[in-house]
Amino acid sequence: MNLGPAAALLETAEPDERPRRRPALSPSRAGDFKQCPLLYRFRAIDRLAEPPTRAQIRGTLVHSVLERLYELPAPERRPAAARALISPAWAELCAQAPGLLGELFDSTDDPELPGWLESAGELLEAYFRLEDPTRLEPEARELLVETELDSGLLLRGYIDRIDVAPTGEIRIVDYKTGAAPRVVAEARALFQMKFYALALLHLRGAVPTQLRLLYLADGESLTYSPDEAELRRFERTLDAIWVAIRTAGRTGDFRPNPSRMCEWCSHKALCPAWDGTPPDYPGWPGCSSHQYEAVLPTSDHAGFTGPTKPIAQKDTPRA
Repeated sequence: MNLGPAAALLETAEPDERPRRRPALSPSRAGDFKQCPLLYRFRAIDRLAEPPTRAQIRGTLVHSVLERLYELPAPERRPAAARALISPAWAELCAQAPGLLGELFDSTDDPELPGWLESAGELLEAYFRLEDPTRLEPEARELLVETELDSGLLLRGYIDRIDVAPTGEIRIVDYKTGAAPRVVAEARALFQMKFYALALLHLRGAVPTQLRLLYLADGESLTYSPDEAELRRFERTLDAIWVAIRTAGRTGDFRPNPSRMCEWCSHKALCPAWDGTPPDYPGWPGCSSHQYEAVLPTSDHAGFTGPTKPIAQKDTPRA
């Protein structure tokens, strides 16, 4: 099970003791840099801790249940079965992150815990209003994709679900436990999906026919059909983002970009835009390319530890 933000509680080694992987770009980190270069630095380079919220962990829990749901025979994939999976999924999450319960609740007897678990059940009920899982047989769930672009940039990320029709059409599905974005924010919502579509284009030589986001908080969905020319343009966008990241990394010039999203940022106290002072830059301006490689992000969960997928974005506030 992917723990997302809970992985911060699973630290078992100092950062310099963990084996290094080849630097890569993920949809989360690319989105961070587009939103605010300094936020990218805090998460991917400084790797500052961000305590998980109840909403984030609820997203992790719901994703785990939906993954388990498709392990059941198709006729058994009913709302009651999904609700029955909440308790074991929560128990497993707490077992893998022993400090998690204490981060979120006072104890197993906390009076708010039952209502929080029930809220996960309500999100699962919404899922069944969007899809009938008894009629689906996904090809993959929580799939790690990794591919190299022609430029040499390595893409890495996790896809919630891939469906493949008998005729070969590919659909990418992503579960969101937040609310559907307003029209002006749809492009940001689709950025992640285009990232995955581009990765599959490189891996399979085929353009996914459909990208589908399911928003469980309000029972809405967003569907988009990309074409190859669009994905190739998007590839150039990712290359440009990576060049900008590496340039900022060598100079240490990660500038803040104040916006409404600052309201939900965990690092305002360290941000110059809010009269804060960032920590000393670990990459140090002027370092060599080889030295800088040591602080480049290596995965979709840079800033968290363990082989996990971060899902904080699943509950990003509406723009």
